[in-house]
Amino acid sequence: MKITRALISVSDKTGLAEFGRGLHDMGVELVSTGGSAKFLRDQGLPVVEVSDFTGYPECFDGRVKTLHPRVHGGFLYQRENPAHLARAKELDVPPIDLLVVNLYPFEETITKKGVTLEEAIENIDIGGPAMLRGASKNYQSVTVVTDVTDYPTVLEEMKEHDGATTLKTRERLAIKVYQRTAAYDRAIADFLNKEQETEASFSVSLPLCQELRYGENPHQKASLYGSFNDYFEKLQGKELSYTNIIDIEAATELVMEFKRPTVAILKHTNPCGVGCDDEDLRAAWDKAFETDKQAPFGGVIVTNRPLTERLARVISEIFTDVIIAPDFEAGARSMLQKKKNLRLIQANVEAYAKWMDKNPVVRSTPGGLLVMDRDVKALGLQNMEERVVTQRVPSKEELEAMRFAWRVVKHVKSNAIVFASHDRTLGIGAGQMSRVDSARIAVWKAKEAGISLDGSVVASDAMFPFADGLISAAEAGATAAIQPGGSMRDEEVIAAANDRGLAMVLTGHRHFLH
Repeated sequence: MKITRALISVSDKTGLAEFGRGLHDMGVELVSTGGSAKFLRDQGLPVVEVSDFTGYPECFDGRVKTLHPRVHGGFLYQRENPAHLARAKELDVPPIDLLVVNLYPFEETITKKGVTLEEAIENIDIGGPAMLRGASKNYQSVTVVTDVTDYPTVLEEMKEHDGATTLKTRERLAIKVYQRTAAYDRAIADFLNKEQETEASFSVSLPLCQELRYGENPHQKASLYGSFNDYFEKLQGKELSYTNIIDIEAATELVMEFKRPTVAILKHTNPCGVGCDDEDLRAAWDKAFETDKQAPFGGVIVTNRPLTERLARVISEIFTDVIIAPDFEAGARSMLQKKKNLRLIQANVEAYAKWMDKNPVVRSTPGGLLVMDRDVKALGLQNMEERVVTQRVPSKEELEAMRFAWRVVKHVKSNAIVFASHDRTLGIGAGQMSRVDSARIAVWKAKEAGISLDGSVVASDAMFPFADGLISAAEAGATAAIQPGGSMRDEEVIAAANDRGLAMVLTGHRHFLH
């Protein structure tokens, strides 16, 4: 069906000049509102004001502009229905074949510092969602555009099909409309929930980002929804799977804990080794890799600095599934491209950090969702000298090692034990049913790697419920410990530390990760 008339009402005017000119050149009449009409007129394009089209003025400070039968009837009546056609003619309702609307910038408004409830409410669009939903209901005949990136597609199809768009495109655009209006309504509801402190509901509506290679296992289908690609770009390699996405998230959040050049190696979201250096990413790699030279096979490597050619040369000798970095040197890209299946992921860490600050953790549960504040910051590292509970006070070097170990243990699956120095992991124990078993595994892994734990510090993500885990660490050579405390047997644990000359800090905060 040839497009003869378009109604345009947009807040974001990106690409509108070119789009409006393209429509005009194909003989489409442009009907528009307020700022959009002025913008098009400034481009030298003829525009019919919506108030002239409806015969009714905009009113109530622009709150009512398009809520009129001549507007909604123009895109809602069915073109193939003889009764609808006769009624449209009788009521003088001309067809609107193309609707172009993007909504008041509510999401952007509520991110402004100091925004008031009244200001936010004024940026709730009423006419826009109503038009979008109504026109999309009649997508068999009407083309609806709410995303500026679809302007070129619409113009191209109109040129190819004598002023018309294809049904497939109209269907796709209609789906995008309902996704957009659902997300818009969700943002409003979430904001009002927060402002009014009602916690009435939590809703999620996200567009399909991509179909994944498979789920946790090849027989499980998996899909990715949302804006993942805004934060992580796949530069090369096989398609991503469900576990790749989970690994990328875990690896990036771990490496974001550190300011110095850092390399982390993970397997199944658990750190195998983490190393820092003051200057050299390659030296940081050596420290991370020496913790466990077996587990990284088929694992994930992440850095918080651009990946250098020097480091890429070493990594290329190991079978790796995913490498994540904020950037890749040209020589590193060239070298790693030889491994066609290797996934290279460029992380926009700054944007991801901002997203984390605003978004909770959401996990499915039978019948609904669990929603939780994100565990963003390693807690309890301020004024550590005041948190010492043992007779011996930790040295400056031990305090530095504690800070490092505490940031790592936060990202190890509970029950978690990490032995470390000030710039590298020495032994990691994860996911055991008892904390003492995690400690024993960490000691065993260090022994397997030929690493001495003499003079190390030990970090526990949650309290030592008994003294046995701490005793195992002390017997292995640890001289200091950092843990949340809070056990009924804290005094026994502290006594065990004093008996063995350990220094211990209680952070008062745990960092479970399940």
